[in-house]
Amino acid sequence: MVVGKDRAPLFETLVAHARLQAHAFHVPGHKQRVTWEGEEGSATSYYGSLLDLDVTELSDTDDLHHPEGPLMEAQLLAADCFGAEETRFLIGGSTVGNLAMIMGVCSPGELVIVQRNVHKSIIHGLMLAGARAVLLPPDVDVVSGLATVPGDQLLEATLERYSDAKAVILSSPNYYGMSKDLKPLIALAHKYDIPVLVDEAHGPHFGFHPSFPQSALQLEADLVVQSTHKMLSAMTMGAMLHMQGNRVPRPLVRQALTMVQSSSPSFPIMASLDLARKQLHTQKELAFYSGLEAVSHTIKDLHLTSFRALGYGEYISEGISYDPFKLVLFDESAKLSGFELRDELLQRKCVAEMADAQYVVMAFGTGSTRADGECLRAALLDIETRLRSNYDGIDPIPQVMTSHTSSSDQSFYAISVPEPVLFRREAYSSQAVPLDKSIGLKAAEWVIPYPPGIPVLYPGETITLEIVEQLQQWQHKGAQIQGAQDPELQFIQIQVK
Repeated sequence: MVVGKDRAPLFETLVAHARLQAHAFHVPGHKQRVTWEGEEGSATSYYGSLLDLDVTELSDTDDLHHPEGPLMEAQLLAADCFGAEETRFLIGGSTVGNLAMIMGVCSPGELVIVQRNVHKSIIHGLMLAGARAVLLPPDVDVVSGLATVPGDQLLEATLERYSDAKAVILSSPNYYGMSKDLKPLIALAHKYDIPVLVDEAHGPHFGFHPSFPQSALQLEADLVVQSTHKMLSAMTMGAMLHMQGNRVPRPLVRQALTMVQSSSPSFPIMASLDLARKQLHTQKELAFYSGLEAVSHTIKDLHLTSFRALGYGEYISEGISYDPFKLVLFDESAKLSGFELRDELLQRKCVAEMADAQYVVMAFGTGSTRADGECLRAALLDIETRLRSNYDGIDPIPQVMTSHTSSSDQSFYAISVPEPVLFRREAYSSQAVPLDKSIGLKAAEWVIPYPPGIPVLYPGETITLEIVEQLQQWQHKGAQIQGAQDPELQFIQIQVK
């Protein structure tokens, strides 16, 4: 049993070192002080307040790549807090965790099963590993039009065909805070003794409060990466990699971490991870009281406006869990796009996390306050008043999925097991051919209709008749095409030998 949950050993060590007021003959070059003049309250004084804890690997501060002191203790405490057997601090965000877990479980040419709509860091990890990947299309929620994870039947069929896969790689929750139950998917993979790797970047708070879904660790995933900075109190780029079970070669994952993490890690970021863990360990559910209160104050008068939120009222899908810390707003009257609503909120000092053509994502966290919620509530009411004052008397058609595709539109995403795609770092030699002449050839570029932002083609993937028809549908709908050299998709880049 790990003791000292109320301590933050790494942070305390850095504070003790700062209090020594020693003369620094080591990096970094700022020597924990501002070396140019600045007025009180100026940018330089803000900068100076950041430097006291910004040190390097010293005899008393420990080494991220070979922890033996306070860093080792901090990581043991984190593992205990999050329910892992082993936890490693990440100072490059979930990106380095995703790279390391892929490089740690597969070698060049080996095969993994991957959810198609993953973060680009997963794809980069596949490229660095030189892996072959079976890319599984996700299910698409019929209420929101947003992609989640692949269905059970598709994964089961894929596992039956590729039982030699080195891992199943999933991403949940999505950017909008939506998640499906991963337990059946994890159980299917474990039936074949295949480890499950989960990019849970947006769910570091999962499992810590009844309002949140269970975490991937609680659902028995083998490797889980979390961006501790996203919803908890760690600094930007602070993340964690959690490990459990014996299906993954942990020494290889640790070795991969030494390859992708800096040999000069940021001690302030690592200390913030230590403090974020301490807050959870000591405050438990109370750590989320203020943030959840902010959400409740935001939504209490939402019915007085034309704005709605996914996961509330009639906009709830069966089988979907919604993260209350991700308030996904949209204009039911269709007067404002997601981008326009974001800009209206910005004018009222409410800065959104992200927006697309339909939705605006407002991200809450442990640092959110009731005042934040009241400000957002007032902003929405004010925007509603402005909309009504400019109302031209023509009723727009209320809609939720104006910019997204429903499951019935997903002809390309039928239940069929895709062929593996080889990922590599080298660019393919390519030439442009007309889209309708590309069937049977291999793509040399990404083709990503947005929305919904799910790649229809990856480089190295064989172009089928179904894919061409799907791309033609996107063209007809006027979707923005990302990745392709020809955004009109009259031509597509294909591989040449």
